[in-house]
Amino acid sequence: MAIARMRSVVLDCPDPKQLADFYSALLGWQITSVEPDWVVVTDGAPVRLCFQMVPDYRPPEWPGAERPQQLHLDLTVDDLGEAEASALTLGALKHPHQPSEDDSFRVYLDPAGHPFCLCVDSAS
Repeated sequence: MAIARMRSVVLDCPDPKQLADFYSALLGWQITSVEPDWVVVTDGAPVRLCFQMVPDYRPPEWPGAERPQQLHLDLTVDDLGEAEASALTLGALKHPHQPSEDDSFRVYLDPAGHPFCLCVDSAS
């Protein structure tokens, strides 16, 4: 029996609305709550992605250890090339360090500098 259920993944950032707009467009989710320091996006399921303002926010420097990433999102896509083009148009940056040996995933930075991966669905 579970002790708890997942409610939210929360990303610190300097501008919650800007980052929520990015992930809303990337995932096709809706922005459901906007407060000055907190914005929520969801697809209607119980788990949400939230963005919290941190005035002195400093982005992670992955793969370095001085300011580690602490977490990242793995997002499944059907077509990696098409998804990459769309993500870049939305404001993502392709990270120069690409550790995938078989190009089954690619690493990007969101507009606040958080690493995230676009991953080919292994069932495809």
